[in-house]
Amino acid sequence: MTIRLALYQPDIPQNAGTLIRLAACCNVALDIIEPCGFVWSDRRLQRAGMDYIELANVTRHSSWDAFRAAIDGRLILLTTQASSSYVEIQYESDDILLLGRESAGVPPDVHDTVDLRVRIPIAESARSLNVALAGAMVLGEALRQSDGFPGQGIQAA
Repeated sequence: MTIRLALYQPDIPQNAGTLIRLAACCNVALDIIEPCGFVWSDRRLQRAGMDYIELANVTRHSSWDAFRAAIDGRLILLTTQASSSYVEIQYESDDILLLGRESAGVPPDVHDTVDLRVRIPIAESARSLNVALAGAMVLGEALRQSDGFPGQGIQAA
């Protein structure tokens, strides 16, 4: 199993499209937990995802409960409310990196059921990073630690 990304009820199609492209380029699966704040055929999603939408391994789940029933692995929530920095933990190859809604994060019941919460340290004057940027930063660290980047570890002949 490899590290996965999961989006909890995304609001902004451009961010979802950007994360679809990231997932395709990094060869990781992406779970979309519905309902979304946009229709799947939204042109902004298509524009941000470009032709990577067809290359990405995307699974859409009808609800949080459906997602939980379908996954197996440690669930790590990216949240401003965490005490641990994302670089202070050891990632495992079956981790699922969960990103909340752009407008509201995740509800308390979701927050309370994850296995681990991590934050990205940012300037005190800033509220948060864009969800797609946050996902890219943490996914990059998780893939680096687990030798999970496509082509990583391949020796030249």
